[in-house]
Amino acid sequence: MDFAFDARTEELRERLLTFMDEYVYPAEPVAAEQRARLASPWDTPAVFGELKAEARRQGLWNLFLPDAAHGAGLTNLQYAPLAEITGRSPHLAPMATNCAAPDTGNMEVLAQFGSEEQQKQWLEPLLAGEIRSAFAMTEPEVASSDATNIETRIERSASGDEYVLTGRKWFISGAMNPDCKIFIVMGKTDPEGADPRRQQSMILVPRDTPGVEVRRAMTVYGYEDHDHGGHAEVVFDGARVPAAHLIGEEGSGFAIAQARLGPGRIHHCMRLIGMAERAIELMCRRAVGRTAFGKELAAQGVVQNWIADARVTVEQLRLLVLKTAWLMDTVGNRGAHTEIQAIKIATPRAVVRILDDAVQLHGAGGVSQDFPLAELWAAARTLRLADGPDEVHQRSLAHRELKKYASRA
Repeated sequence: MDFAFDARTEELRERLLTFMDEYVYPAEPVAAEQRARLASPWDTPAVFGELKAEARRQGLWNLFLPDAAHGAGLTNLQYAPLAEITGRSPHLAPMATNCAAPDTGNMEVLAQFGSEEQQKQWLEPLLAGEIRSAFAMTEPEVASSDATNIETRIERSASGDEYVLTGRKWFISGAMNPDCKIFIVMGKTDPEGADPRRQQSMILVPRDTPGVEVRRAMTVYGYEDHDHGGHAEVVFDGARVPAAHLIGEEGSGFAIAQARLGPGRIHHCMRLIGMAERAIELMCRRAVGRTAFGKELAAQGVVQNWIADARVTVEQLRLLVLKTAWLMDTVGNRGAHTEIQAIKIATPRAVVRILDDAVQLHGAGGVSQDFPLAELWAAARTLRLADGPDEVHQRSLAHRELKKYASRA
């Protein structure tokens, strides 16, 4: 593995860092001010459109998608340091560059598994940033950490030309945004099937379909995540869509979900490292700018420990994430399975600790709206649950390790 970034990555890093300094960071207070004056908190502040136009003009657009026909054609290793940079402003920069979840995963699904008609109708406007989307998988009535528990039904109509959806989902990210026009819904087409991993399918459901109700916004530690498009509870009550809206074939939903979640997990970890870097910067600025008990906070041993430990942790995490990206590029997601699980376990947990120390250093300001730390902490803590909780990945990773020794025994 070569530890140096290639020329294209370095060039994009420089352009993206400049874009962050000149446009994204100055837009953070502007977005907050504009949102306070919107008719609905779910409407998009005008500055988002300005940021997207500028990012597209500069060629900082769809950087996440390795398919050169639809995206920037970057490898995971090339995209990793770019996602880290956007993670420093996770509520603005990913949206500005059209690299925000859940749209990224949905675009990957459509690019890889969608029919030509599905790509034309939904992928193209998503790639252009004209609409938003949502991915409806998690359910409130079952332990969704085990995806085979999903109860939403996707039933073929008597005529055979439609599917009928019945079920209840929640924490459906992006669904509160009025620009969210399409859901990718995971449910069961064959609930009695012998193979529990072949019972599920994925289907495209337009938001305005009769029988689809976006019922309420779910908060995350009290935050509604307006810039992200919120996290909704969505009910499907006999919603009917054409049979042609099925993605792939019946029974392929679980496999498609795994293909979607692999890149999604590494994208989250990349951005988390950027969040940690933002926290370290804020800690250092605070430490040299505040005095307590007659000396700068920077002179306090505990503060020095926090900062040193944070730097060591970030460097370790970055190397593991870059190794994972390199493996995904060279041996595929299946070959990088252990490393994908390792970063998903290690990164959110460690970044939460770094952000917690940063909050502590900022005192009352750390938990307030005057600094981004409280909201960053909530986002990082949530990622210990998103795309599978820590314990599921630990269980799978342990089984993989133990299997090596069980076969010898």
